[in-house]
Amino acid sequence: MSSIGMNGDTGHSRDDGNPGFGDAHHSSHDPFRIAPKGSAERLKEWRKLTFALNAARRFRYTLDFKKLEEQEKLKRDPASRLRAGTNVIRAVERFKQAGRGAEQDDEAPAGFGVGPKTLVNLLQDRKVTDLEKLGGIRGLAGKIGTNLEEGIKDDPEEIQKRKDAYGSNTYPKKKPKGILHFVWEACQDTTLIILMVAAVVSLAAEMYSEGPKEGWYDGTAILVAVLLVIVTTAGSDYKQSLQFRNLNDEKENIKLPVIRGGERKQVSIWDLVVGDIIPLSIGGQVPADGVMIEGHALTIDESTMTGESEPVKKDSKRPFLLSGCKVQDGQGIMLVTGVGINTEWGQVMASVSEDNGEETPLQVRLNGVATFIGKVGLSIAVLVFIILIIRFFAIDYKKPENKSASAIIVKIVSIFSIAVTIVVVAVPEGLPLAVTLTLAYSMRKMMADKSLVRHLAACETMGSATTICSDKTGTLTTNKMTAVRAWIGDAENDAASSEGIPESLRQTVIHSICLNSTGTVAPAKEGAEPVVSGSPTESACLGWGLKLGMDFKQTKNDTTVLHVETFNSTKKRAGVVFKNDKGVVESHWKGAAEIILGLCTKYVNQRGEVQPLSSEKVDELKRVIEGMAAKSLRCIAFAYRPIEGSNVPTSEEESSEWHQPDDDLILMGIVGIKDPCRNGVREAVERCQKAGVQVRMVTGDNKFTAKAIAQECGILKEDGIVVEGPDFRTWDEDRLDRDLARLCVMARSSPTDKLKLVKALKARGNVVAVTGDGTNDAPALHEADIGLSMGIAGTEVAKESSDIIILDDNFTSVVKVVRWGRSVYSNIQKFIQFQLTVNVTALTINFVAACSTGEVPLTAVQLLWVNLIMDTLGALALATEPPTDDLMDRTPVGRSEPLITNIMWRNIFAQALFQIVVLLTLNFAGNKILGIENEPDHDRLRTTIIFNAFVFCQVFNEINARRPTTLNIFQNIHKNYLFISIIVIEVILQFIIVQFLNRFAQTVKLEAKWWGLCIAIGFISWPVAAIFKFVPVPKKQFQTSRKLKKTRTVGNKQANPELPEGEVVASNRGENIENADKRAPDNLEIQGDKTPVARVV
Repeated sequence: MSSIGMNGDTGHSRDDGNPGFGDAHHSSHDPFRIAPKGSAERLKEWRKLTFALNAARRFRYTLDFKKLEEQEKLKRDPASRLRAGTNVIRAVERFKQAGRGAEQDDEAPAGFGVGPKTLVNLLQDRKVTDLEKLGGIRGLAGKIGTNLEEGIKDDPEEIQKRKDAYGSNTYPKKKPKGILHFVWEACQDTTLIILMVAAVVSLAAEMYSEGPKEGWYDGTAILVAVLLVIVTTAGSDYKQSLQFRNLNDEKENIKLPVIRGGERKQVSIWDLVVGDIIPLSIGGQVPADGVMIEGHALTIDESTMTGESEPVKKDSKRPFLLSGCKVQDGQGIMLVTGVGINTEWGQVMASVSEDNGEETPLQVRLNGVATFIGKVGLSIAVLVFIILIIRFFAIDYKKPENKSASAIIVKIVSIFSIAVTIVVVAVPEGLPLAVTLTLAYSMRKMMADKSLVRHLAACETMGSATTICSDKTGTLTTNKMTAVRAWIGDAENDAASSEGIPESLRQTVIHSICLNSTGTVAPAKEGAEPVVSGSPTESACLGWGLKLGMDFKQTKNDTTVLHVETFNSTKKRAGVVFKNDKGVVESHWKGAAEIILGLCTKYVNQRGEVQPLSSEKVDELKRVIEGMAAKSLRCIAFAYRPIEGSNVPTSEEESSEWHQPDDDLILMGIVGIKDPCRNGVREAVERCQKAGVQVRMVTGDNKFTAKAIAQECGILKEDGIVVEGPDFRTWDEDRLDRDLARLCVMARSSPTDKLKLVKALKARGNVVAVTGDGTNDAPALHEADIGLSMGIAGTEVAKESSDIIILDDNFTSVVKVVRWGRSVYSNIQKFIQFQLTVNVTALTINFVAACSTGEVPLTAVQLLWVNLIMDTLGALALATEPPTDDLMDRTPVGRSEPLITNIMWRNIFAQALFQIVVLLTLNFAGNKILGIENEPDHDRLRTTIIFNAFVFCQVFNEINARRPTTLNIFQNIHKNYLFISIIVIEVILQFIIVQFLNRFAQTVKLEAKWWGLCIAIGFISWPVAAIFKFVPVPKKQFQTSRKLKKTRTVGNKQANPELPEGEVVASNRGENIENADKRAPDNLEIQGDKTPVARVV
């Protein structure tokens, strides 16, 4: 009787016989044992292979292995965790006592009968005798002022009073990193440190040789430029840390049901107080410490707190519930006795809470690119240094003014600074930064689109999704259900009243609806309808019961529930055994109509008489079910049978092992529930199909309902296949190869069917996104490339197994996630194109000039300013481009498609060639071409023009990079205020550097005509880009990766010996493909020995 009792989609419950997620004794073949996503050891290998030696600088918010190991140790060792938590709570208590001035006894707060320390000790010791001393559950509830049926008053003053008395459900978090921390981190960059040392040496030497008044400019200029880079980098990092912190807070802000004032309400986990009554259902989290008021087969996974892998069944002998544990099975109601720091979970979280970085595959991949380019730049820098040193001692040293020791030192330091600055410019630190920026920007914007990202890598992977396996209920439909048709008393009606239904049958059906439900009905207030709460399916059934004349509270009071069978996603039914006011014991079942019908041998006719169920009647009822299903109605059947009360066990131990009779049932009625499709779903499905993403429906509903909804949503194609879960289980590899591509709808699916579908799709080269809301969806969510859980209907287990939470449970939000995923990849490519153009141009100009003349046109300070434009400002401008409509007109990005496409190579080559030709021409013949040979200080004027033209080339090319493939580079630029602001800032700062900071930047003031020339040179990059976009490029990529030829094994059968490019393959020793790590970055391949092998990007 879980809240998803008849939701159709692969339920929240677990399969019978499954020992549970927390069982350490699971075999490796158990599909419901969820291993962690990714491996820290493999990440270390990746970093070694991509030379990420300075990961803290390269990647913002990367995984900190040292902190990870400390936290894992705490998680593995409950004793260590408890000691850490105890230290925290002792510190908090000492702080409180210091504030009071003296230690006090555990006095009960005003208005309550028990003190907070007593409640803390009750849950720490977990002794039933201590609970009995407080008067048992009811005595404890009385002492903390709680009504066990209606909960506490839903009044702000009452809530605040309880927070003052017993604390709030929050825990102290470690102080976030301040701006100074990020400044210090930015200062750790090796190249910047070398530059600062060189600047200090240059400052000392020049002040010694030229005097303090004239000798402080060059060294100080480099120091100021380095400081500007550090401050800008630190500011950017600090801003991103705040964004990620806010997103983490949002992840932790769980909404859950509580009973206050007799009504079930959704509140934030942070707003829970001692005395709250909380319903617990399978897949949920225990949000605070407490005791169980009542429960049915309530099983808790306490491994996170006690280290015990075996789940614990809760009963009157073990009623204590620990915060942070998961509900593995059953249902129950708890009374909150401890919140926040007064729980062991709160103590642990306070001691280990720390922002952990997360390393994404694209970051690893980009680090390889950055390292390769950095090595090229280092080689060029070394060559430039050697050439300039040789030229100085071979030519310039002969001049008298260069023979003093101070002059030699100044010159060598100047040459060294230029070489180091070339390295600074060559190493594209902005590549990984651009990933962080675009992910942070996308995550923030996706929140507005009702999508909460839990794992950063999902943002990248979603852009490559080729298929989406979607639930039906609540995702494609509204999840607002109402009963619109009914078969009862051997006749169909519109489920609007009890007219024509025999009284005895009406009363029996009302008992079945009321007692076999996890929902509730709050009494009607004056002038209002009764308030029905619970899952949509439960609410629809209870709504039908109200139309039949049900008095929910009276029915509950007149009967005694003896046993409950919670909903099971395999059996797809829920049951209850109760004794009515006449002392008769009955076993009632409700569930999927065709399944309940198969258990029935009798039915109730229009006179209220029980009649045998003939084969003709069964066929008639099947036609009734199919007729309702064809109208997109979900069909729920109700059946019962009288049983002997003596057969029902009375002890909790026997009851947990006893199975309620489910044979020889009497069919009472069938109700058809309408769950209309969401507005815009059909258009969203069509957008996906146009974008090359196939949408499949996976539902627990029957085939006819699923087919009708799929046709309404546009999922079912003309040649599409609709299959039921039991049939799909029989598909072998040959059948999968033949028909999987055409499979559009899977009905009556179980969690294992969904998992098999995901594995089969992945094994055939698909990038699979899966939606799910139930506990048993967790394996499929984990196995999929992108797991999408539902924020409203989803359980905490499903959410924790997912990568992205869809906050409004809407399929249109899933499509928006695909759009954002493609935007992330597109923005990174835009920035790569922009930055590589700057790298190639700057390195070529300085190298050629140094080799030919012994001088470089771009000085250290100027190169540092260019580096700032490239890295921080460029990344900020291009990484925050919003998604464009044409993203959904493209096919998904392939797993092995290189980051730098042929189109990007063409654009880079065109712009770099233009800039190199123009700027080198100015460098070698600029004095003559510009007619400045007779100008005073004409060389400084020429290098200033080169520097200014170079910067404007980058400014104009930054706009080019917005649209690498289309001619209209200004499309929607007016909507991107940040991009426009950054361009304006760059131009203003360039004007200030050239016109006013001449001594620092080694420039001269330019006249208006030279400004016009520089802007004109930059402007030419636009027509150059437009012309080259007509140049065709080969379809075959310049960058290719090796194709893997490995044998994939499924069970003991070999199939499809050649995998698609970039696929992660399993061991050649016969391991299942599903055991290979799906999280391998795109620039790595997992070979037979599971050793990562780097691939050229």
